[in-house]
Amino acid sequence: MAVPKRKVSKARRDKRRSAVWKLNAPALCKCSNCGELTSPHRVCKNCGYYKGVEVIKKEA
Repeated sequence: MAVPKRKVSKARRDKRRSAVWKLNAPALCKCSNCGELTSPHRVCKNCGYYKGVEVIKKEA
């Protein structure tokens, strides 16, 4: 049975674990129609446009 030869220090253990839990900021791009920030490859929730084409009709 494999047994560790030396105790792993708290610093070394935590350094290894910390890299796994980092979160990335969500990618955002400007809507070509209204300029609001939206997630890429999605219909704009503000105006209903995608790639300059009206996909969802929004009433003003």
